[in-house]
Amino acid sequence: MDPRSLHERIAADLRAQILSGDLAPASALPSTAQLKKRFDASNATIQKALQLLKNEELVVGRAGASVAVRARRQRTVRPSSYLAAGASGTPSRWLAETDDEAPSARSELLDVAECVPPADVRAALGTGEPDLAVRRRQLLLLGEEPAELVTSYYPAALARGTALAARRKIRGGAPAVLAELGVPPRRCVDRVSARVPTQEEHRLLRLPTGPPVLRTPRVSRRTVSLAAPASRR
Repeated sequence: MDPRSLHERIAADLRAQILSGDLAPASALPSTAQLKKRFDASNATIQKALQLLKNEELVVGRAGASVAVRARRQRTVRPSSYLAAGASGTPSRWLAETDDEAPSARSELLDVAECVPPADVRAALGTGEPDLAVRRRQLLLLGEEPAELVTSYYPAALARGTALAARRKIRGGAPAVLAELGVPPRRCVDRVSARVPTQEEHRLLRLPTGPPVLRTPRVSRRTVSLAAPASRR
């Protein structure tokens, strides 16, 4: 038996319909009376379920009007598209890939620094605890809405003295620099998981209360045996 409270179960069913497209963007949700009948629930329980969806910014509601699905298109992310280098002098592949859907796609460079990377990144790079890496952190936005928080690590011996270590955006993206260095990424492995966001992620991504974040550690390699950048999304 599902141990969740009734309003959480109702919200889960409606959320699934929204994310699948059965309840389309900008369409009205069933009325409170219809939801009460469908779920055999009280008015208060239905309102608690709808409030959960409002907190997640999946639906919007105004006094005297029906509750509607938020008018926002779902976007398909194709990480493999970002592996190849962009043409010289062009924006990064992430910006070019999203341009057709969101002409105002842009990135904000948050930080570039040398540091001892976390244990999982050290394992991916094949380095020890004293070894430094160059860390680049950026926020990717669609319009004014944050979409991804990306932290990339490069072996310091590889990145020092290159655009990877400079505190400025890289035209064509990091793959263009790696290609110039003779170590173009040719293979990547993504491992996707979901977890509760950290305080920093909650602030930078401007998240509503409730939803988890998708964490996608990516290891890009020149060949099967040579580690190149390690990214944490």
